[in-house]
Amino acid sequence: MKALFFLRHYNDIDHIVPVISEWVHSGHHCDVVIIGKAGFIKDFRIEFLKKLDGVRVIHIRQLLSLMEFMRWRLQMLLLVRSSHHSFMGPLIKLLAEIYDSKRRGLIWHRTARYLFEYGFKEGQQGVIVFDWIERNSAICVEWVEVVVAMARTRGLGTVSLPHGDSPHASQLIRHGEWRLQPDISFSAAGMFDQVVVPNELCSKRFRPFLDARKIAILGSPRYCDEWLARLALLLPPSPLVRSDSRLKIAIFLRKANFTTFWEEVEEMVRMIAAFPGVELMIKPHTRGGWKQSLTKSTVLRRLPNVTMADDGIHSTHLMNWSDVIIDLATSVVFEAVKASKPVLAADYLHAGRSALAEFMPETALHCRDDVYEKIDYFLSHGCDVFYIEAHRQRFLREMLDVGGTDVLPRYVSLLEMQTRKE
Repeated sequence: MKALFFLRHYNDIDHIVPVISEWVHSGHHCDVVIIGKAGFIKDFRIEFLKKLDGVRVIHIRQLLSLMEFMRWRLQMLLLVRSSHHSFMGPLIKLLAEIYDSKRRGLIWHRTARYLFEYGFKEGQQGVIVFDWIERNSAICVEWVEVVVAMARTRGLGTVSLPHGDSPHASQLIRHGEWRLQPDISFSAAGMFDQVVVPNELCSKRFRPFLDARKIAILGSPRYCDEWLARLALLLPPSPLVRSDSRLKIAIFLRKANFTTFWEEVEEMVRMIAAFPGVELMIKPHTRGGWKQSLTKSTVLRRLPNVTMADDGIHSTHLMNWSDVIIDLATSVVFEAVKASKPVLAADYLHAGRSALAEFMPETALHCRDDVYEKIDYFLSHGCDVFYIEAHRQRFLREMLDVGGTDVLPRYVSLLEMQTRKE
């Protein structure tokens, strides 16, 4: 069976490569088209895919002439929300009105046709796979709708796979979110035949806009046992060296558009850094970390036991290095929970309520006193016993291994069913 996967950014690669790997391991073939930055072609997970029999990896730039690629890319910039919010926003909005949908459609259809001619033989059955495409995505919905519609006319299945998880148990978490109502940005998912989510918490985003039969809850491909074991063998050597500090703490930040109380985050870091024998490393978000005020703090940069992790340090490297992790509601720390490494959910530092604290109240930090007491405890008693195991097992069962620990075969079965569509 044949599949055509589209990958556009770091999170897609992180969560969808496990599915691609299992798809090929099951005896199928696929093409992987990178539609984001060309540099992603060198990612270690993409390099892993290139070595597999039955996989072809290519950047969309290689499928189009230079002129066609430039027109495709410029049309994307006309429509994505981030361009409209830039200093050139008024001009971009005007150009989008002048260069209307009818004119844009010519390029959209031509690029889609090239993709299908590359990926499928005439009359061949198969499935095309995107990540969760939202109305504020960097790849505009208008083009994806054209690709999906063309796939449907060719009898191909269309599936949207997870590019992450839901680290929040609450909804109003971003700047400007003031009303409890369905988030219209998730409505774009309705174009697909199937939308896959890892757990019920994620499904709530899509239920207001989709028929329930379109939503499949299959568990997390990124944090399932099989992929974690394989990832440990693929991961490049860590650049981090363990020093003789008594307690190593990693802090993971969220994107700047989430409401984070940065002044208090800095206070927390400075307080922890004052403990003797403690070493901290802060990991900015992989996209937009430069926008976070904490990364610019000259006060923190002067502290000898505080380091800002650069892009060359993978999150798994940092988790392996650390003894304890402080989290501002990111799903990347789910890997640490799977390994029973202590994660502290710093809910008092942001506007949301984290899924970690919802399932495991013992992880929650409600105030500065909680931080002090936890760090003091870890220094005095070590980090071996932290979770209430019944709480951790429920988190694993309901968030990561929904339906059982054989997660990846369930994803392959769903894709197989979509390729058999009439």
